[in-house]
Amino acid sequence: MVLVAVGVKPHSALGAQAGLETGEKGALTVNRRMETRYSDIYVAGDCGETFHRLLNRNTYLPLGTTAHKQGRVAAENALGGDREFAGSLGTQVVKIFDLVIARTGLRHDEATREAFDPLTTESTINDHKAYYPGATQLRARVTGDVGTGRLLGAQLMGTWGAEVSKRLDVFATAFFHGMTVDQISDLDLSYTPPLSSPWALVQMASQAWCARVNSFVPEKQNV
Repeated sequence: MVLVAVGVKPHSALGAQAGLETGEKGALTVNRRMETRYSDIYVAGDCGETFHRLLNRNTYLPLGTTAHKQGRVAAENALGGDREFAGSLGTQVVKIFDLVIARTGLRHDEATREAFDPLTTESTINDHKAYYPGATQLRARVTGDVGTGRLLGAQLMGTWGAEVSKRLDVFATAFFHGMTVDQISDLDLSYTPPLSSPWALVQMASQAWCARVNSFVPEKQNV
């Protein structure tokens, strides 16, 4: 199987012709109220920029979830409200046949380009207790900042039906609130043998990162 992702371009020509400014990848420039340079023109969705919560600047992340949130902010402000877009982390998921792949935040190479000091670990963990029938393995990558311990990103891959996206959403929620990788182990997550383990998958993957960073010797990582 060959999967080619050619990317997305913002369809911003109409706005540019109307005098709106363009920024990242040609997307229309907005502030966190989704306003353009003209206070009565708002932009939401794939033709506009997106505020990135970790990077603290605009970028281009054309996602359906982002468009819905931006649309609500733009509509509320257009009706006289005062709301700001909280920001995106690029949380997304894709199903390819019986495989599900999800991510949030930055990959290792992206974190390096953004001047963080990233460390990435990869773990293979059962989706529930192995003694209960039907357990499947998921692969989890966790990227955190060595200096601060802050979570920078995570990726999960597993079979359809193993709740990959919902497990990834735990990482996304922790990431959204600026948690460290170590603090993920403190989360009160549900457990029953057919569905999980006493330590949830996201916690075991985070603990593997903490164990690695505590014995970290600088080396070139091929991740």
